[in-house]
Amino acid sequence: MSNRILAVLAAIAAIVLGPDVLDRGFAPEALAQTRVTIKSATTGTSYFLMAVEIGEALRAASGGRISPTIEESQGSVQNLKEAPRRLGNYVFTTPPGLLADAAAGKAPFAGETGYEEVQALFPLPGITMHWIVRADAGVQDFADLAGKDFIPGGRGTAGLRLTVAAFRALGLEGHVRLADTELAAAPAAVRNRQMAGYATASSHPSPQVQDLIATTAIRLLSLSPQQLALVQLIDPGAVAVVIPRGTYSGVDYDVTTLSVPVGAYTTTRMDEATAYAVTRAFWESREGLVRRNPWWGAVTRDMLATLGGRLHPGALRYYTEARFDVPPAAR
Repeated sequence: MSNRILAVLAAIAAIVLGPDVLDRGFAPEALAQTRVTIKSATTGTSYFLMAVEIGEALRAASGGRISPTIEESQGSVQNLKEAPRRLGNYVFTTPPGLLADAAAGKAPFAGETGYEEVQALFPLPGITMHWIVRADAGVQDFADLAGKDFIPGGRGTAGLRLTVAAFRALGLEGHVRLADTELAAAPAAVRNRQMAGYATASSHPSPQVQDLIATTAIRLLSLSPQQLALVQLIDPGAVAVVIPRGTYSGVDYDVTTLSVPVGAYTTTRMDEATAYAVTRAFWESREGLVRRNPWWGAVTRDMLATLGGRLHPGALRYYTEARFDVPPAAR
């Protein structure tokens, strides 16, 4: 595009959009609409809602020049497995530990390639494990799950992996009847007394759990310090987090559970200008996101260190300009 045409576009943009829009980094070359696909989780979960909120924030911050499409997903494994073969501007969520497994060729990524193309954009609120049981299921502790029917998490989700690790660490492997069921069907299965409980990995408060509580009395299982230590031996990336009493109606006690970091990632097929615009739009929208939903308050500038791997060059440009403390390994 010639300099003369760029100058004309800039003049028109300044009149129509106002100079403040151009000052935020949306250059004339970016005036054309850019399509971005965001893939996170199953409909009704907190991470699906986060994807919707991110999409709306990107659209608003870019004046409509970023056009997001939200895709439903079975979970983090599916998101990551699709990354090497997705074209265009693909943004997806996954825990960095899962990305490390893919790069190392561990199950369920053995024999697959292309994961070196994945690059980080920005952190998200971490996963909080919820182990939910019906209040009348006779389950007060993890040990009471022996012989019970339980949905360990959605297929291909980080929650499923953490539940399997926790049950193995607590000596429950092979003693709980695990059901292979889609996560979206889990609340109904508990409500209809087909299952004693289920596991889900969501930031708290989880909309799905809140909906279940509206019709069914539940308990959230809490890890003792000894149980927590055993689980962390198997999954060192998991850290303790407390769901405060009163977060969910009827749960009048603190719940100690596990959390793992989560990030938004893309691939080398996203160009630098788009990665810059997406990253900048997210951070400049953060305060508005916090006012809309408190879980965004958990995202802070110092969380770049949790993303693992390298930042996309466009994201790195924004972080450098905004004077974030970028870990050397992320550059």
